[in-house]
Amino acid sequence: MDGPLYQAAALIVPLIFAIVFHEVAHGWVANLLGDPTAKERKRLSLNPLRHVDPVGTLLVPGFLWLTTHTSFGWAKPVPVIKQRLRNPRFGMMAVAAAGPGTNLLLAVVGAVLLGLLVRSVGGAAPSETAKFIGLNLNNFLMINIFLALFNLLPIPPFDGSHIVEGALPRRAAAVYDRLRPLGFVLVIVLLVVIPQFFPQASIIQRFVLPPVEWLGGHYFALAEAVARS
Repeated sequence: MDGPLYQAAALIVPLIFAIVFHEVAHGWVANLLGDPTAKERKRLSLNPLRHVDPVGTLLVPGFLWLTTHTSFGWAKPVPVIKQRLRNPRFGMMAVAAAGPGTNLLLAVVGAVLLGLLVRSVGGAAPSETAKFIGLNLNNFLMINIFLALFNLLPIPPFDGSHIVEGALPRRAAAVYDRLRPLGFVLVIVLLVVIPQFFPQASIIQRFVLPPVEWLGGHYFALAEAVARS
């Protein structure tokens, strides 16, 4: 059992969990800091149907992950109104950081559960069920790390752009904010078009995957420590 359908089945649930918690974290922190928009529109729910975009959340990232082990996609954005935050400048930074931060915490959970699974199996040959659960947890761990670091890219509309904008001097932040309407075009050009012609210029390959692999090694070390405890 190692075909595309098997791999896809072990990918969909981890991907949905990672994206839903990411989006809810944005709304939860926004509500905490004074903007109840997400709560008013019932977007603080963990119900995937309120967040999942069938194409952007499942088909596109799933295909990319299965074929390249990188992923690019989108969910229905949790609404945040900057002006409703008590401190809009700091608030947007905190709201933006909440999504990637949650993904990194979820990766810790995934590592611990993976370690517990390995410990429960012991030296015996794992059953097919244990193998499937292990693959889900492995995907869950790596997807969360990748989503966290990918979303920290300082390209509008990614979370990293809001963090950078809040950290810049106000005049520079205003200039940077003018790039936001061009965000989708920038993403396509920088992440899709340029790598097609200049593979060595791939932002994902050069700047995202190395820290993903480095962090992944530490998370798997945690899983191994749990398994041995």
